[in-house]
Amino acid sequence: MTLIRFYIRLTVVLLFVTILPNYSFAWHDETHLAIAKAAKYYKWYNAAGADMIKIKAGFIERYNHYSNNPPGTVITPEMVLKQADLYNKTDDRGHLYGAIIASLRDYKKDRQREKYGEYHLAFCAHYVGDLSQPLHNTFYNEYNRTYHKRTDSIVNDRVLESLEKIKIYSITINSEKDLADEIARIANFSIQLGNKVENEARLITEEEAYIQIGHSASLFKAIMQYVDAISLP
Repeated sequence: MTLIRFYIRLTVVLLFVTILPNYSFAWHDETHLAIAKAAKYYKWYNAAGADMIKIKAGFIERYNHYSNNPPGTVITPEMVLKQADLYNKTDDRGHLYGAIIASLRDYKKDRQREKYGEYHLAFCAHYVGDLSQPLHNTFYNEYNRTYHKRTDSIVNDRVLESLEKIKIYSITINSEKDLADEIARIANFSIQLGNKVENEARLITEEEAYIQIGHSASLFKAIMQYVDAISLP
């Protein structure tokens, strides 16, 4: 490869990176870990791994972490299930909701083959955490760009020492359809909050953040109970 061709390719790659929605992280690491720990995930320390892998596989992994929803979007269970087919594929709109479904499918497949499926479950834990970050559910506009990183870090410095603030409530999942229902429910809460703070031109409060991550922790606890209940051959 000539030097000129190398620089042309490098320029194209850098341009591609800059025009994509820059969801570099969702909640920062400690917040993801706290969500998993509050849900009693025994490998809670793996819950930040999905962000780490974006350093090596950004063009594949990054789209699993957000859903770029225009104003007025209402998420349905059918939309969630349809997104699952886009898992690990390039799609600027993002497919966070389907990533939760698809990573859990991969976990179950590996378990059924008597393989080690825990990494798939750790990815699922991370995506469930992303589900409650409001700006990972709304349109990536000027407001989102301005407030995104500050939203990610709103409780991050103290959240692992404040697990009692993460309120767990009961969710029952007996099927993939139940899971899609719950993902849609929480996604719509996140969209509503994202639109609210944008309309008010403000950052979310710590109280709002803890309510949001409580949704994620409650859902992931229900997911763990669901997969434990699945009978494997």
